[in-house]
Amino acid sequence: MRVNPWTLGLAAVGLVSLPAALQAEEKLSPLLTAVTPTTISGAVSTSIQWAPGTGDAFTSPRLYQRDLRKSDGFNLDVVSLTLDKPADEANWAAGYHVDLWMGPDANAFASQSSLSSLGGTDPADFAIKQAYVALRTPPGNGLYFKVGVFDSIIGYESHDSYKDPNYTRSYATSLEPHTHTGVLLSYQFTSLFSASVGVANTHGPIINERANPPRAESYKSYMGSIALTAPDDWGFISGSTLFAGIVSGYNSSLEGSVFNFYSGAVFNTPVEGLRFGAAYDYVRRTTENPESRAWAVTLYSSWEFAAKWSLHLRGEYAETDAGVPGTEGPFGTGSNLPNGNSKLFGVTTTLQYDLWKNVISRLEFIWDHQAGDNDMNGFGGQLRNGDTSGSQRNRYTLALNLIYRF
Repeated sequence: MRVNPWTLGLAAVGLVSLPAALQAEEKLSPLLTAVTPTTISGAVSTSIQWAPGTGDAFTSPRLYQRDLRKSDGFNLDVVSLTLDKPADEANWAAGYHVDLWMGPDANAFASQSSLSSLGGTDPADFAIKQAYVALRTPPGNGLYFKVGVFDSIIGYESHDSYKDPNYTRSYATSLEPHTHTGVLLSYQFTSLFSASVGVANTHGPIINERANPPRAESYKSYMGSIALTAPDDWGFISGSTLFAGIVSGYNSSLEGSVFNFYSGAVFNTPVEGLRFGAAYDYVRRTTENPESRAWAVTLYSSWEFAAKWSLHLRGEYAETDAGVPGTEGPFGTGSNLPNGNSKLFGVTTTLQYDLWKNVISRLEFIWDHQAGDNDMNGFGGQLRNGDTSGSQRNRYTLALNLIYRF
């Protein structure tokens, strides 16, 4: 029996299986044999969003929500495709990881296409979100390296929405770096303590971007993080985790050197299915005069109160100086409130019901409030023109999110 190369390729990556007799007859090529351990997974995220009221003169300050075209209609958010072959426990092991994003949300990673107009400066709706070689080396428990493009090591929430308690992202996510091109070293000292350190070209997220110009050729970005986990004999709080990390480097979007600090925690409780989280983010643009700063505090709670049902709450407050975040580019809690100096308060309520297999279905309501002075911009218009009514300060969003994971 003969099998076409396409079927052999699918079998090599585990998408289909071949009968034992056929496997003995059909010898996979050395290349296909090498990629056999690779797993393919991904997700398709869609949403229906409505922004009731008049508070939409300026769009949502949340990452992936800043496009007015997402309001009052149906959306494809992103299609993600992951190829993964992790390094095993051997002393000298290797693997790789690739995350590809397609769709409007991919443009948050500043991807550009040579096929785009104007010499590739237009958004391409495509991003190589991660692509790195994974290496494991002695000594001790093993040093793990990521070499290539990898997610930032700080932040409570993930860019992959299905990993988060809520559909939309927090203000803090907009303050944090997204991805880096560089080298990251991680080590698990014990089951209770781990750490990572790394060096990258820039603060990110543009792949292969250099800080030179305007910085010197030797100018790089540096990062480090630690994680502490409560031991098993600590009762209900066992497994709770504390995180802290910093990232410092050049950010072309903000046109300066940027310093990020992050700390976060996840706490288990004696109530089954209930846990809490907290995070603090701080960012400073250090090379401009005057310096610009922004910070955010975020609180979380998640409760799996019945089979297939869960409730997730998020409360947050953020303050930003003018220019941090910038008015353009992939960063910016205050980016859509152009005169900066924003004071933002937000509450997010998410009800999740897992009705279909492999599908995450969430109904979410978000209230964003501009708490700045009367000379600021609100979501519904310019407060400095005298209109300080609630419709000017507030923005409401109702969203239905459906994600299929494969």
